[in-house]
Amino acid sequence: MSHPIARAIRHDPSRWALYIQAVIWRALMGIGMFLHKLASPRPYKARFVKTIDTTLAAMPGRVRLVFYTPKDYGTPKTQGKKYPCIVNFHGGGFTMGNPTDDCRWATAVCEQADTVVCSVDYRRAPEHPFPTAVEDGADAVMWLWDNADSLGIDGDKIGVSGFSAGGNMSLTVPLRLQDALLRRRGAEPPQVSSDAPVVLPHEHRAVKLIVAWYPSTDFTNPREERRKTNTRPKKELPRFFTKMFDASYLHPPKEIKLDSPYLSPGVASDELLAFLPDEILMYTCEWDELLAEGIRFRDRVEKLGKKVKYKMIEKVPHGWNLSPIPFKADVLAQTMYAEACKEIKRVFYGGESLVPNK
Repeated sequence: MSHPIARAIRHDPSRWALYIQAVIWRALMGIGMFLHKLASPRPYKARFVKTIDTTLAAMPGRVRLVFYTPKDYGTPKTQGKKYPCIVNFHGGGFTMGNPTDDCRWATAVCEQADTVVCSVDYRRAPEHPFPTAVEDGADAVMWLWDNADSLGIDGDKIGVSGFSAGGNMSLTVPLRLQDALLRRRGAEPPQVSSDAPVVLPHEHRAVKLIVAWYPSTDFTNPREERRKTNTRPKKELPRFFTKMFDASYLHPPKEIKLDSPYLSPGVASDELLAFLPDEILMYTCEWDELLAEGIRFRDRVEKLGKKVKYKMIEKVPHGWNLSPIPFKADVLAQTMYAEACKEIKRVFYGGESLVPNK
């Protein structure tokens, strides 16, 4: 089988330049993530890895699932215990990043929420443009449901999380699952364009919690309009990054429906958004072009009756929690992760909420 980018180049030679850019920036980001992991306290290393075959994407492939576990996972004293699981999607504009980038988040979830983390190595653009990442994410969740018992996971206590592009996936993967699960039942899913009525049986809603960190929610709003909403333009992502991300993921540009709920959950129909889990935790950044659309999304799902715990983190830019400084602990990240983990533990184990709705 030829490499995905080789197939794409036959139809559009400009994809080769995008691929080279992506490879270079992936390598540089890898160096930054190496430094990020050096700061004290050191994060957990992955406990084990599973590789699964994809079933939903038009281009078949394989996806790695990287597991982080609480320290007592698999020990004699916890024999028979079924742990909750957070399925995490890394950031990087759907183009860069790796499943180990969020190891500090995974460590916090394991230690403070007594929950397993499965970080998904979804296939990235430009080799695999939209909607491959979302379909790979849905495949990962379905595989976990099918194999929960053998993994020591409680299939009734699965949530999703993600950062930036991964935050988008934490919102869109649960929506894509509705379609996939209907097909498993032999039913014909309804049309999923933003203006189509969607009526789905509620028993398909199985993800219990979303933790979305500075997600993108509305690609129908042009980049330039999004940038105008940033109160600190000098703190926003460089234009060459967002241009590369969009050219890589939104391909072919004339065929992509920007209002697809699997791309822009912020403009999905109310009927479809109603099938998101009732518990949604959202963190946005004050100095971020995605802040305004994040607030709009929060307001929409609150009106649908969702229990939204929302916080705008003040005076931070997009990606604030992934500092490459190796000699200084990130106290803010530790604090925000601890807060989110208390909410995860509340949803999975019970207790009172510590995060205000707004």
